[in-house]
Amino acid sequence: MRLLNCSTLQFEDVTSANQQTYSILSHTWHKNEVLYGPLSDYKDPKYEEGMKKILGACKIALRDQFKHIWIDTCCIDKKSSAELSEAINSMYTWYSKAKRCYVYLKDFDSKDPDADLSKCLWFTRGWTLQELIAPSDMHFYDKKWRYFGSKLELYAALEAITGIERAILRAEGPLHLVSVAKRMSWASQRQTTREEDMAYCLIGIFGINMPLLYGEGGVRAFMRLQEELIKESNDLTVFAWQAKAEDSGPMPYRGALAWSPQEFKDAGSIVSVANPKTNPEFAITNKGVRIQTQLSFDNKGMIFMPLNCHRGERVNHTIGIYLVSIGGGVFTREVPDRLGLQDTRNTSNSELIYITKDVRDARYI
Repeated sequence: MRLLNCSTLQFEDVTSANQQTYSILSHTWHKNEVLYGPLSDYKDPKYEEGMKKILGACKIALRDQFKHIWIDTCCIDKKSSAELSEAINSMYTWYSKAKRCYVYLKDFDSKDPDADLSKCLWFTRGWTLQELIAPSDMHFYDKKWRYFGSKLELYAALEAITGIERAILRAEGPLHLVSVAKRMSWASQRQTTREEDMAYCLIGIFGINMPLLYGEGGVRAFMRLQEELIKESNDLTVFAWQAKAEDSGPMPYRGALAWSPQEFKDAGSIVSVANPKTNPEFAITNKGVRIQTQLSFDNKGMIFMPLNCHRGERVNHTIGIYLVSIGGGVFTREVPDRLGLQDTRNTSNSELIYITKDVRDARYI
C-alpha cells in the first residue's frame, strides 16, 4: 500500500493497512487527474484542478492530525497491472481501515439553498458505492472544501438517495447478512467508465477476490463475479434478477447468471431466509449450476424453482424463477424478465438438476 505524506507530498510504502494510521479520499474522477509520480512533475496548468484536490485533501487531513492520506488517483501505479489488481482487490479493506474518509463533492455547494445533494455525480459512480459503505468515519465536503456533515449525521439523506438502509450506513449490522440481491440493487443505477469495472467495483461489497481481465467485456466480468460469489455463499438471491423485457428477444430464455447489476434494479426489498443453512448447496460446474432443489408446477404448467427469499414482510410467499428442461437433467431459465411467487406451505420433492450459466450454453434450445 502506498500512502501520500500530507506534509512532504512524498509517497511512502507500507506493507499493510494495519501498520499505519491514515486518512483516505473519496471523489469522482475528471479529466487530467494527477497520477502516480513525483507531484512536482504536474506543473502544467491542465493539472491545476487535480492538484488543488490533492492539496485540499492534504490540508484537511493535516488539520485533523493525519500525517498520511491515500488517494486513488496518485497512490496507485496504474502502469503496473499487478499493482492495479492488488489495489482493486484490497480497496474495500483500505477504506474500512482508514481512520477517516473525506468525501469531496466537486459539484455541490452546501451554501446554496437550491443545491440538490442527490444530483451529485458521486452517487452515480460504481466505485463510490464501496467508498460509502466501508468507512466508519466519513466527512463530507463541498466544492470549496466546506464541511457539511458526517455519514452518521447525513444518514437519512444518504439512505433516501442510495436505497442503502441506515443500519448499513451506521455499521449497525454485518454486511454479509444483507441478501446478495439487495446488495446488487445498490449498484443497479451506477456506472463506470470501463465496462468491466461495473463488476470489479463490487469485489469488496461481496468479500471476494478475482483477477482483473480488462478486455473481457462487462457481461463476462459480471458473470465471473457471480461465479466467485457462488464459491463463497449459498445465498440463492444471486439468481433473483430480472432481465429487461426487450433483452429477452424472440426466444425468452436465459441462463442462471445475470448480465449486469442493472438486472437487480427491483431487488432492493428482497430478504433471504433468516437461516442461510437451510439453503441447499449449489456450485458452478462445466455443465452449469448444480443444485439440489424442489421443483413444482404453477397453475400455467410452468416449472418453478424457489429461491428461499421474500419481499419485505411477505414471509409466506417465496420468490422463485421459472425453468424449462432442455434434456438430460439440464434446465435453463424461462421468462427471465419475471420472478414468480409460491406459497411457502406448498412443498415438492427435491431433485438434483443443472441450470445453464448462460443461455449461450444451451445452443440446442
